[in-house]
Amino acid sequence: MGDGLYPKPPDLRLAQAQNLTDGELFWIIENGVRFTGMPAFSTNGGNHGGGQDSWKLVHFIRHLPHLTVAERLEMERYNPKGPEDRAEEQEENDFLSGATPKAKPESQNHHRE
Repeated sequence: MGDGLYPKPPDLRLAQAQNLTDGELFWIIENGVRFTGMPAFSTNGGNHGGGQDSWKLVHFIRHLPHLTVAERLEMERYNPKGPEDRAEEQEENDFLSGATPKAKPESQNHHRE
């Protein structure tokens, strides 16, 4: 989702995010990060739950490095997939079931002239 963003969104499982305090994470969630793709989710003037949702996100971020395989798969089940993702998944399933791969359209082939 963040492929086109600059700067690239950090991996929240890594030390760069995990070494932040809970208060710092909460502040970033509530206020965003200027000049990046991270918007503010402030409780000021909105129906945001008085910061409770932001604290839930802080706890979720803390848990990310410890996700079990079952938790990751459960999350992926609810992750919306675009047409390209569904097509790639179908190609993988076709390949694994022994189907002959289809030729890609000319525009997707990468060759130099």
